[in-house]
Amino acid sequence: MNSIDPAKTKLARNVRRLGHLDLPGGGQVTVRGSHAYVGHIPNPDHLGTSIIDIADPGKPRVVASIKLDDHESHSHKVRVAGDIMVVNHERNMSKIGRRADELPAARRALAQALGREPTRKEIAAKMAVSEDDLAMLEVFERRGYADGGFKIYDVANPAQPKLITYQKTGGIGVHRFDMDERYAYISTEMQGYVGNILVIYDLRDPRKPQEISRWWMPGQHVAAGETPTWSGRRHRLHHALRFGDEMWASCWHAGFWVVDVSDLARPKGVGGYNYHPLFPEPTHTVVPLPGRTGGRRIAVAIDEEDQALSASEEEARRGRAHACLLTFDVSDLGAIRPIGQFQVSEVDSPFSRTPGARFGAHQFCERMTDSIVHAVWACASSIWPIR
Repeated sequence: MNSIDPAKTKLARNVRRLGHLDLPGGGQVTVRGSHAYVGHIPNPDHLGTSIIDIADPGKPRVVASIKLDDHESHSHKVRVAGDIMVVNHERNMSKIGRRADELPAARRALAQALGREPTRKEIAAKMAVSEDDLAMLEVFERRGYADGGFKIYDVANPAQPKLITYQKTGGIGVHRFDMDERYAYISTEMQGYVGNILVIYDLRDPRKPQEISRWWMPGQHVAAGETPTWSGRRHRLHHALRFGDEMWASCWHAGFWVVDVSDLARPKGVGGYNYHPLFPEPTHTVVPLPGRTGGRRIAVAIDEEDQALSASEEEARRGRAHACLLTFDVSDLGAIRPIGQFQVSEVDSPFSRTPGARFGAHQFCERMTDSIVHAVWACASSIWPIR
């Protein structure tokens, strides 16, 4: 029951595989012309980006590979516009995550409570980590991380990508982003803010990207005196996609916002909707459908299922709703209304019954030409028509 035999289990319907290519774990895939550009999640070979010739889809072949010299980072997102390729640069996650950020406050709190400097054992107990893990936290604290940002490549010849520039940002770096031939719309951490914000860069001269504006949710700009109404980085920009004079921003546990960028130097939020915590999984992507449906303007949002959980966490979340797809009436951005939601049943995928497996929505095609949503479930996929 806990293993899947492909020979006995039907894993596809109305889909025919044309070709196959083994690669280290893939992140984002961008297709331009006869080439596919693949960003990679952290892997033993420190591979950042693969460029694949798909002119013959039955025989895809890697024509270029970009490896990371910085082994503490990954480059799992990639986009291409014209002859320019942009990839992210973000710190790898570790088993201790962001706990090093909490060390100074933990020391201060203990010193104040004890009236003396705390011992390492006391600090470890305060942070609920082992002393070995505390040593790792101290290393992260001393070393810090200053390599977050994005890189721009010339891919006029996809087989010979040439690095143009490496633009540093802040925090743990860039997660996702959107771009066109003139601008890059970057989701990144920056000094003075809590969580990722939107930073817009002019790429007119790709050798010298020029920051032209920022947008953030009220409460994120702590350096300017704003105070978050949430804990940690639960409210942050996952990424924002440009559609005309609007950016559609998925904001994790803050739902989504629509940002007016008719004046790129002064982006402003003009509407939003937060459907959390009623729906427990964070908002991954939101897009408006082209045209009107039944006389209304419709938007579709998709949430991201949590990472695979430990046995105790899995037991604790039994009965919790999986990440799903949701629809909204956005005819009036000042009064956005939810319409419905779609969920793939656990019985539709054999992978959902594998202990510790990740099962739930994650992403969909970000550029739509009609009312068909091509959505991906972790371990399962679905194509859902909206009529």
